Amino acid sequence: MAKVVVLGSGFAGQTAALNLRKSLGKDHEVVVVTPNKKFGYVPSWVWVGVGRMDVSETQFELAPVYKRMGIGYVNGLARAVHPDDNYVMVDLLEGGEEKVEYDYLINATGPKLNYAATEGLGPDHGHTVSICTPNHAAEAGEEYLKMVERMERGEEVKMLIGTGHGMATCQGAAFEYIHNIAFDLEERGLLDRAKITWLSNEQALGDFGVGGMVIGKGGYTVSGKIFAEASFMEKGFGWITGAHVTKVEEGKAHYITIDSAEDQVEEFDFAMLIPAFAGVPIKYINKDGNDITGELCAPNGMLKVDADYTSAAKGFDNWKKEDWPETYQNQTYGNIYAAGISFAPPHPISKPAAAPDGTPIVASPPRTGMAAGIIGHVVALSVADIINGKADKPVHTASMANFGAACVASMGKSMTKGSAAVIAMFPVVPDYERFEYGRDMDATFGDQGLAGHWLKALLHHLFIYKMKGKFGWWLIPD
Repeated sequence: MAKVVVLGSGFAGQTAALNLRKSLGKDHEVVVVTPNKKFGYVPSWVWVGVGRMDVSETQFELAPVYKRMGIGYVNGLARAVHPDDNYVMVDLLEGGEEKVEYDYLINATGPKLNYAATEGLGPDHGHTVSICTPNHAAEAGEEYLKMVERMERGEEVKMLIGTGHGMATCQGAAFEYIHNIAFDLEERGLLDRAKITWLSNEQALGDFGVGGMVIGKGGYTVSGKIFAEASFMEKGFGWITGAHVTKVEEGKAHYITIDSAEDQVEEFDFAMLIPAFAGVPIKYINKDGNDITGELCAPNGMLKVDADYTSAAKGFDNWKKEDWPETYQNQTYGNIYAAGISFAPPHPISKPAAAPDGTPIVASPPRTGMAAGIIGHVVALSVADIINGKADKPVHTASMANFGAACVASMGKSMTKGSAAVIAMFPVVPDYERFEYGRDMDATFGDQGLAGHWLKALLHHLFIYKMKGKFGWWLIPD
């Protein structure tokens, strides 16, 4: 009998656990270790953050799902992995600790929200709100509605939306949030009382950490930069790009840019800035008791896999699709894998830049949502095949340089007047050797409208159904 332990219960972890349970016989054990009691559907937190959806609609209890599926459940935080002896030490949420042994380990812990990388950032110890957790999104919605009350009294307010660090990712979530705020205020007749500014580490609007894109439509090609700028101008947003937030004080965000290392300040009454992501702080301890985390993980704490980590130093012009991982297997310990945000990318996708003082400013590669699900799926299939004797090494692959992704970006929640941008790209990592614009224009396209919102609403229900492991869940694509 083999035992597979999955750390994390987000898109990558839940997808991996469900596929393992489906692919492995009852003689084999699947266990999920997670500090969460509920699964949270992240894409809908943008609606929670503007008070248009209750956070309870985005969550469900994990324990009943795991019991029904025959998946073990340890409600705790993984503290240390002992890879030579094949066990994880877990701090249980209800107190105490547990030693969880494994034959195969999948790290799908997702990110540490590294608010501490920017002084004064975040809702807990800082001056900004967040939509990165369900509780934070609910709090953001409450704070936003306080701004609405002020505007209804005739006040003007300054809103600042974007990223709070020069190496942040998830610009897409902030893009959705700024448009949902504008939509909601427009519905309330208050948009003219809000000065809304975008502040981002992207070198240009529409970069999103994937080097931007060119969208094909009606035989024409339009850059994502033009699409984003047109959208921002239509709503009256101001924007600041290529920025690294150095410090946040009450009502003030300090930043530098790729053009200037001088301290600049943007004032606000309300700010939602996405933090930098780091790896969840798990230590890796060898048989001699030595901490080998620095050998197995990148400096940001994300687990190294089958990527070419020497490629970053070669420079942007020498980066290739072969730099990117395919199997997500750790190369020191072959029974350990990483999926979703937990794996360390070899380098950015967008072209790196820096402020004049050398501070790096570049959008980090996104690995959330669809990409996380795809990676969790293939890792699970590879592990299952090895356990079932069908292979002696991982054979299922999913390089971000070889698969595409679709994004449905909400721009206003309403079944009659709402809107969303539907964007598909192939591949995620541009391949300029194969394609003129880096991506296959037959599979890279975008559109915007009410139908996009209907699709966004459908995906909300569809993926919660899937993540619950209900009948036919495996028919729903990642």
